[in-house]
Amino acid sequence: MTDDERDRLVATSIAARGVGDPDVLRAMRTVPRERFVPDAERSLAYMDCPLPIGFGQTISQPYVVAWMAELGRVRPGSRVLDVGTGSGYQAAVLSEIGADVWSIERVPELLASARAALDATGYHRVHLREGDGREGWPEAGPFDAILVAAATLFAPPALMDQIGPRGRLVLPLGPPEQQELVVLERRPWGALRRSTHGAVAFVPLV
Repeated sequence: MTDDERDRLVATSIAARGVGDPDVLRAMRTVPRERFVPDAERSLAYMDCPLPIGFGQTISQPYVVAWMAELGRVRPGSRVLDVGTGSGYQAAVLSEIGADVWSIERVPELLASARAALDATGYHRVHLREGDGREGWPEAGPFDAILVAAATLFAPPALMDQIGPRGRLVLPLGPPEQQELVVLERRPWGALRRSTHGAVAFVPLV
């Protein structure tokens, strides 16, 4: 895999589709996605599509990873909760942006492989935990952004409670055939404002 393949992916499938945050685009050009996919899938690492990583889970489509980071307004220094570590790729992108990242995964085997991939690629500052992502990481909150890489029918109350002032929770809501990417933003007076951003397809949050 080469830097040219990453550059081409970002230019044709991410920037061309409207993602414009320079920190997000730089991170997408930098993180080696091939290090976060199974060996059998490495030839497809720079296709703009999800790929299987085992245990019924996937590594998200690169465009969606970038889109969620931009919707979450992730910045250098942001405190970010990543729900559904999976392969570790999204956590690596968030860390490359310069965020402080806390990431939760329920499948111990995936957590172990994500830890190995993050360490091997130099993203040592990501905090990892095995657990139920619906409960978040209360002792590390509140967060500037919470990104959920699995779909649910409603926003988990514990995650909503962990959105900091002006923070954003980005998650896919709905059943498999009707999911929408939703942003819940904490307003200055404490209420949450909801906005929707188009159709998506994620594995369910369990």
